Amino acid sequence: MAFGIGTNTKELDAGEVTGTQIEVACECWFTSNGKMIPLMLKVQDDDGEMHIIKKIEVHSRDNKKYAGIPSIEFDCTITMLEKSFRAKLIFYQTESRWVLNLK
Repeated sequence: MAFGIGTNTKELDAGEVTGTQIEVACECWFTSNGKMIPLMLKVQDDDGEMHIIKKIEVHSRDNKKYAGIPSIEFDCTITMLEKSFRAKLIFYQTESRWVLNLK
């Protein structure tokens, strides 16, 4: 790492989020160490009907910046209406906003 090259790569921007983003409400648990654990989601479908998702399996958690906005991204398997799918659950920290990102 001569001349400091690669010393400040931790705060790199991940660019823009690709895929379809769906606004969601999320209920979280915070551990005594401040670790955020998503417990439940509420999602509104195209017909305006609200769906509650309680089956969330978190595989990994990563701090990222999307277009300069600090975010926490959860790689999850979500089960809704008896169907499981892989998705990213993203919390935009400065906006206090949750999205479910489907690819």
